[in-house]
Amino acid sequence: MNESSDQRPEPFLYVVVCAAGVAGDVGALITMAQDRGWGVGVVATPQGLGFIDAAAVEAQTGHPIRSAWRLPGDPRPLPPPDAIAVAPATFNTINKWAAGVSDTLALGILCEAYGLGIPTAVLPYVNAAMAAHPAYRESLARLRGMGVMVGSRESHPPTSGGAAERFRWAEALELLGPALDSTR
Repeated sequence: MNESSDQRPEPFLYVVVCAAGVAGDVGALITMAQDRGWGVGVVATPQGLGFIDAAAVEAQTGHPIRSAWRLPGDPRPLPPPDAIAVAPATFNTINKWAAGVSDTLALGILCEAYGLGIPTAVLPYVNAAMAAHPAYRESLARLRGMGVMVGSRESHPPTSGGAAERFRWAEALELLGPALDSTR
């Protein structure tokens, strides 16, 4: 999906943000990607919007946050992605995505990315009680089987909110590294 360098000088990364406590720190991932020469656009789940500072993210990326489908004939507010990072990814999003559910723009983009061959990485942010559910393990296995690169972060204790300072935003770019470098 990478356009010629005459039309778009930099590769473009979509960051899909879900409703998790660490989502407010997504600016760290945006900065890391921009430092590597990437344009970045954010797609938030409807609930994820409430976890981020939309004005700050839009100022940082220079693009509106996408959360809802556009109407036919409306201009596309973001260039097509060369890669996608789903960070943080919730239990709900991971399970719906693996099942092929496309009931939000974020899930629609993720489901379509598979068919388009867009390199995609996911950084789960799930508590241990939910991670123990068999559907979650099966969903991660299905995503891996689809070629999605899954982050290594361990689940956190229920009700702890996890250790946000230990969330490795950089892992998304590490996982996507070969794909990101090949688009240059």
